[in-house]
Amino acid sequence: MKKISILGSTGSVGTQALDIIAQSGRFEVFALTCNRSIKLLAEQATRFKPKYVVVQDESMYSALAESLAHLPIQIRCGLEGLIEVATHPEADLVLNAIVGSAGLKPTIAAIQSGKIIALANKETLVTAGEQVMALARKYSAELLPVDSEHSAIFQCLQGEHLSSVRRILLTASGGPFRTLTYDEIALKRASDALKHPKWNMGRKISIDSATLMNKGLELIEARWLFNVSPEKIEIVVHPQSIVHSMVEFEDHSIVAQLGATDMRLPIIYALDYPKRHSNAVEALDFSKIASLTFEKPDEKRFPCLSVAKEALIRGGVVPSIMNAANEEVVNAYLNDRISFYKIPELIQEAMAHFQPVSNPDIDTILAYDSMARVYINERLKLF
Repeated sequence: MKKISILGSTGSVGTQALDIIAQSGRFEVFALTCNRSIKLLAEQATRFKPKYVVVQDESMYSALAESLAHLPIQIRCGLEGLIEVATHPEADLVLNAIVGSAGLKPTIAAIQSGKIIALANKETLVTAGEQVMALARKYSAELLPVDSEHSAIFQCLQGEHLSSVRRILLTASGGPFRTLTYDEIALKRASDALKHPKWNMGRKISIDSATLMNKGLELIEARWLFNVSPEKIEIVVHPQSIVHSMVEFEDHSIVAQLGATDMRLPIIYALDYPKRHSNAVEALDFSKIASLTFEKPDEKRFPCLSVAKEALIRGGVVPSIMNAANEEVVNAYLNDRISFYKIPELIQEAMAHFQPVSNPDIDTILAYDSMARVYINERLKLF
C-alpha cells in the first residue's frame, strides 16, 4: 500500500482524502498535520494511527502530545516537523493540502527529496512557480495537481505533446455573485459569499471563488504547471461545473474532462495515479443534465481576475505580494472589516507599493510575502 503524508489533514481536501483512504483499502496514512485544529487532528490520529502527527503552531504542541499520549505516535511541531514528514524516506506520496504560503517550503523540501507530490496548495506555484518547477525537473520529482481544473487539464494532456496545445480552457463556476450587478455585489458580505452554488469549500477559497481571484491564481498555476505561455490560457465561466476544464489542440480538436461536482474525483486521481479504480463518487447521468453553458468572465464586476493577470505578467516578486495581500484582505472581509471591492483595491495598492524584483530566490519571495502582509495590515487599521 502507498504510504501517504497529508499536510493539512484537517482542512477540506485533507478530510476528504482521509474519507477516500478509509474506503479504498489501498493506502496507509503515514503522517497527518494541521495548523491549529488539534482536536480534529487527534481524532484523525486515533482513527488512522499514523506514525507521525505535526502541529504547525508550536504553542499547541503540549496539548496535542497530551491528547495522544496513549498512542505510539511520534509528535512534531513547526516548519521543521512539516518538512520531516514531507521528506521522510517511508512516505511514498505527499499530499500538500496546506492553505496559504506556509505550504511552499514543505513542497520544496519534498521536491528535493524526489517525492511524488499531490499538490492542492495553490500558493506554491502562484508565488514561486518558475523556481518550483525548475527544482522539480532538477530532482525528478513528480507534481500531480489536485485542483479539479488542473487535474482535468492534466488528464486531457495524457499522451499528448505540449507543442500541439493551442489553448487551455480553464473553467470557472462564476461563484455566488455571477448574475448580480456591480452595485449589488458591492453590498454583499462574507456570509453571502460563502454560499457557493456548486462547491463545498473552505472559507478562504469560497471568498476567492466569489471574487474570481481563485481563477486568477489557477491561471498562474497553469502557466507554470503545464509550461504554457499566459496567452494560451483562457478562462471560461461554466456555471454547471460539469466540464472541469478543456484543452484545444492545433487541429482545433478539444478534449474535455467531465465529472460530478465532487472534489473527491481529483483527489482520487492523484492518489491512484497512474492507475484508475472504481469509487463511490456519483456517476454523471446525462439525461438529468438540462444544459451546459459557457460565457466570458466579466472583469469589471470581478476585477481580481485582472489583478492576478497583471501579477503574472509583471512576474518576479509581484505574484507573492499579490497572494499575501489577498490572504490578508480576504481575512478582513471574512471578519466584516472591509467591503467586497476593497479586496482588489487593497491588493493593487500593495502591488504598486513595492519595487519590482526580477529572478528572486525563494527567501526573497518569502520576504516580500511577509512585507506585503505588514503593509496590508497597516492599511487595514484605517478601516
